[in-house]
Amino acid sequence: MKKEFKAIADIIPKNISVLDVGCGDGSLMNLLIKEKNIKARGLEIKEEYVKKCISRGLSVIEGDAETELHQFPDQSFDFVILSQTLQAFYNPEKVLKDLLRVGKSAIVSIPNFGYWKVRTSLLFFGKMPVTKTLPNNWYDTPNLHMCTIKDLFNFCSDKNIKINKIIGLNENRTSEIKKSNLERKNLFSKIGIFWLG
Repeated sequence: MKKEFKAIADIIPKNISVLDVGCGDGSLMNLLIKEKNIKARGLEIKEEYVKKCISRGLSVIEGDAETELHQFPDQSFDFVILSQTLQAFYNPEKVLKDLLRVGKSAIVSIPNFGYWKVRTSLLFFGKMPVTKTLPNNWYDTPNLHMCTIKDLFNFCSDKNIKINKIIGLNENRTSEIKKSNLERKNLFSKIGIFWLG
């Protein structure tokens, strides 16, 4: 199980409703149902993942979050989760607004392009890095809008989006990120998890 999913599960309270946007094969939904007794629903763009989720007994519909979130009523879920997908949308600001409209809270995780190995790879080798969290080459990456933990923090501040908590992940370590340690944690976290409200 991904450490990211465990960190997300630690934020989510028991016995609530969750929409997992870009739910993939349903691993996170399955974890939350088993450990937190949540009522889960998923939205996934890839047909093969939708079929896999349905075969596991998960409630998932096929659709593109960038164009399909409008079908969900305001505040229809306690939490909406978007795991490492924000950077792949043409209009991430619209998607974030929709997440916060559909859910009372949102959890958004991003691969951190400010991580030191990403920075040094670009600096010393002069090419876009390939890492465990960024496994694609520049020409086949789904990432359209590369951002850092600091970028998303500043975006939320500029747009008056409440940040309840930020967690940085690096290998097996998780740590809370606050404004006072933002620069350092941005440098040493592979993934950022934002709990927005």
